[in-house]
Parts: sequence; structure tokens; C-alpha cells
Amino acid sequence: MTCQGKQAEKALEALMHTFTALMQEDKEVKTVQKEEAFYEGGFIEGDIISDGIAVAPAYRYKETMVQKDSGLTFQEAVNKSLDELETLYTSQQRNSDSGIYLAQKELLSSLQTKTHTFQDFKMLIEQSFSELSGTKLEAKISDYKDLLQRVEKHLGLEIEAHFPDKPFILLADDLLPSQIEQLTRTPVAGVILKETSVNSHVAILLRGAGIPSLIADTSLLTEETNIIVDAYSGMVVISPTQADLGKAQNRLEKDARQKALASEKRFDSAQTKKGKRIKVLANVTDVNSARNSKEEGAQGIGLLRTEFLFKEEKPSFAMQVKAYEKIFAHFDDITVRTLDVGGDKALPYIRLPKENNPFLGIRGIRLFQSHPEIMEEQLHAIFTAAKSKPLKVMFPMVSSVAEFQEAKAFAKATAKKYQVDISQIHFGIMVEVPSVLFSLDAFNEVVDFYSIGTNDLGQYLFAIERTHPTLKVDETSSVLFDAIDTIIKKAVKPVSICGELASNKQAIPKLLALGIETLSVSPKSIAQTKEEIRNV
Repeated sequence: MTCQGKQAEKALEALMHTFTALMQEDKEVKTVQKEEAFYEGGFIEGDIISDGIAVAPAYRYKETMVQKDSGLTFQEAVNKSLDELETLYTSQQRNSDSGIYLAQKELLSSLQTKTHTFQDFKMLIEQSFSELSGTKLEAKISDYKDLLQRVEKHLGLEIEAHFPDKPFILLADDLLPSQIEQLTRTPVAGVILKETSVNSHVAILLRGAGIPSLIADTSLLTEETNIIVDAYSGMVVISPTQADLGKAQNRLEKDARQKALASEKRFDSAQTKKGKRIKVLANVTDVNSARNSKEEGAQGIGLLRTEFLFKEEKPSFAMQVKAYEKIFAHFDDITVRTLDVGGDKALPYIRLPKENNPFLGIRGIRLFQSHPEIMEEQLHAIFTAAKSKPLKVMFPMVSSVAEFQEAKAFAKATAKKYQVDISQIHFGIMVEVPSVLFSLDAFNEVVDFYSIGTNDLGQYLFAIERTHPTLKVDETSSVLFDAIDTIIKKAVKPVSICGELASNKQAIPKLLALGIETLSVSPKSIAQTKEEIRNV
């Protein structure tokens, strides 16, 4: 939550206390259905965080603290932490888990206004621990701990977690959201937590990482002994027999075969049962994700989010060129989106006026009017990095033909100014603003291609901000499919989809039936999306 005004802090505190009181009698809804299972060995039951199965030795979480001299003041450490959270949020914006980092940033901003020293900050955090303990909001304690650890890290106090270099099942009372990313870089097979909830931020991130996880009493488990985490049935087999291990191994192999089938065919074209070929491209967020997309079987880049370069400090022209060159080297089919900030995406060096409705204000293509110098430098860098390679440049948040024509003229003027040949560059738009649907005949005369951004298009169709904490857009609504159908029928230029809908298993058959031939998805969704297409 965010509050504005002279009594914003009091309002925020009152709301938090009210919600805590209202939720005391609330009951969590278990959305993960447990499968029936039978094991010969002793077992304990738990709640499912993330389904799957794991067999490995148990390992209890261990960490050490290292004190260094960072040379930063408390305020500088807080600002570094805020920038870090903004970077995490922006880089993962189209993922369903990205809101966690935005929520943490807002929480830290709120705490920052109440403290001026690290000691005051730490005392306020500890006070929050005691207030949340035993309430329905107890899971939020891990977020407060995470913020404290982030600030401490920038002040020189680093906590180093230790993990085995062989497969293991992690036992811990709880984890912090920031530790999940580190955990994904280890050979972890499963996770059992004692003091979290299925709705905590840690649980959300574990599900996103696909790590089989349960909530259970870890005190009953012995370290370094083989156990089974059956996160399909919600059981931890603490003394598995050979028959139990064989059963678990069979399920592991079945799961692995399904994943391997998609992985083995990830470089093959995606062809429907009727023989129609569908192009599967990648949504790329930085140099590493471009490399990963290539390895995952992407046929190109359907959406290059250039925001990764525009973080804490404005990137130089040389930095931009270097990054674009590295990305462009991986593919021949590339679509680059020009800088898309504004709305819920802010940059410290781009000053935008305070707006009552920032999602309806200066963002996307409107930066050509408010910050032409930044857009000129970016276009110059893109054109320079492209060299003679064919490239698609896409403008976001276009609402009228005039906006597109002005941006394209700006791009051509930039190329002329720096004497760069852009004859191989094609220009198109993101279809996100509903007004475009009523002007497609006119757009057909000037654009080279269309890319439907279903996340923002849904936001504006239903007048529901996509970062809203309670209101959600039904991404499989018939209204959204009707809008897509209208675009496909009226467009005479190529149309692709780059929103989350493109990798939705239930949506793929409908999208293909409407005539979509190009889908752009996250790197980790490429193989599975291709496999879904083959079953249509």
C-alpha cells in the first residue's frame, strides 16, 4: 500500500492495524490439491508450497556473518537498497513474482521516513517483528528481515549462506526472499520450511523457481540422511524403504521425461498437428537472457526490453552500443522496444511531473516529447549496433497514428544526423492502448508490424492497473480475445503477441485458432510453449 498526503503515515499505520484485526479470523484457502500416496516408511505431513518430488540427503541451513567497511552512510545504504529493489522489479516486471520487489521497496520507503540512523531503523524493524508475530500477517516478518539484511549488506555486514555442492534437501525455519535467487544457483532438490505460509513471498518465489517445497516440522528430521519430499501428496518420508525410494524414483523419472521431451525438441520448429508452423521468439531483458534464450531454442527476439540498461545511472552511448551488439549477435530476427518507463517504472535521472494517474501519463513513446535527448541517444546506439543487420524497432504505448509518425520521423532525423544507414530497419508499434483498435486502417498505411502487449492491453481495456494489489484482470477473458481477433482481422501487416498470454497453456489453442503465427515468451517458457503448440 502507498498513501499520500500530510497524514499519510498515520493513515498507513491505521490501515495496517485494521487489516491485521480483520484477518485474525481469516482462513487460508489451500489451492494445491494433495494427491493420494502410500509409503512404507515413517512420514510426516505438511502443506504444499510448490509441487514436485525430491530424493536427497537433508541439509540444515547454515550461514556466517562477515563484517567489512563499505564506507557508506546509513542513508546511502538505504538508497542503494531502494535502487536494488527497483532494479529487481524492473528487470522481472512481466513475471508474476515481480510485485514482491515493488512491495518491499514501498515498505522500505515508508520505514525510511521514520528513521535517520541505522540503530533507529533496526529498532523499528524489531518492533515490527513483535507487532506481526502471532498475527495473520506474520509471514511479512521475512520481508522486514530481508530489508534489514539488504541495508546491513550495503553497510558492510554480509551474511554468507553455505550450501552443499551435491543434491540436497534444505531444512530451514524460514528463508528470506533475497535468498531464493542464490538457492536456485545450487543443486538444491527440495526445500522444507518450518515457519512460513503458502502465501508468503518466499513461497511465491519457490513456486516460481519450480523447487519442490513443503511446510513441515523440520525438527523431526535428521541431517545427512536420505529423505523423500513428495510435494504432490504433501508428505516427507523420513525413513524411506527401498520400495519407497523406488516409487519416488519412478515419479522423478516420469517428470524428467516430460521435461526432457520438451527440452530435446526445443530447437525444433513448433508445428501444430495440422502442419501449421508457429514462430516462438523470446522476451529478452538483458545480455544473459539473450544467451539463455538461444540455448532454450528461441527463433529470435520478439521483445528486447531495453530498460535493463537504464538503471541507477544513465548509460553512456558506448555502454548501450556494446550491450546491444552482444545481444544482436545471438539472433537474426530481433525486435527492439525503445525505452519504456513511466507508470510504475521510474528512473532516478528522468524527472517526470507528479501525476495523479501515472499509467495514463508520460510513459513509453511520450518520452520523445519529454526527454528527446535520451531517446535520440538510444536510437543512435541501436542503429550503430545493428550495423547492416535487419532489425525491427518498436515504439511502446502508441495511441494515435500521429504519435507513431512523429516518433518515426524523429528516428529518421537521428539517423540522418549521425549519418547512419537505416534502410534495413523496420518500425512498428506495441498494441497496448485500445484507441489503436479503432485506427487500424490508418495504422496499416504507416507501420511495418504490430506486437500485442496483452498485459497493458488488458489493463486499459478493463481500467484495472496491472500492479493493483486486489483487482486483477482475467487474462483469458473473452473480451481480450475479441480485441486480439479484431487486430488480426484488420491488420495487413505481421502481428505477434509478446505478453504473458503467449505462454498460457489454456490460451495458446485460442490464439492459434484466431490466426496468431508468432508468440514471444520468457526464455524458460520456450520449450514448453513449443510443446503446447505441437499438441494443438
